[in-house]
Amino acid sequence: MKMKITGFLREYQFFFSIILTIIGFIILFLGVTGIWFKDVPKNFFNLNDDFLKWSFYILVIGFIVFAFGVWYLYSFFKNRKFVLDELRTNKRSELLKKHSELRNTVKHLPSKYQKMLKEKEEELKIK
Repeated sequence: MKMKITGFLREYQFFFSIILTIIGFIILFLGVTGIWFKDVPKNFFNLNDDFLKWSFYILVIGFIVFAFGVWYLYSFFKNRKFVLDELRTNKRSELLKKHSELRNTVKHLPSKYQKMLKEKEEELKIK
């Protein structure tokens, strides 16, 4: 079961991080409007006074979800860029220098990048 969940999150990491960032932004927006602009939630969103009591907690939860989504998105792009830059080389020695780091990075990316690394290893005859 654990492998299915991590496999799903790995395959759809980009979309999951974007959705998490959007949800975090919405929750963060609701928390900010509840704390600093108390009339906005009442008038536009038809929320009652109980919402205003929980605004600080909603703000904190929104910030945590938003920060996690942005971090997840950033790590995906950083790892993707590293893998694609390293796979552009046609020199076996250059790939061997970063091979262990490349294999560890590819484990956290979708299977597409694992296949690309395997093809490059076969092309340059690396085991």
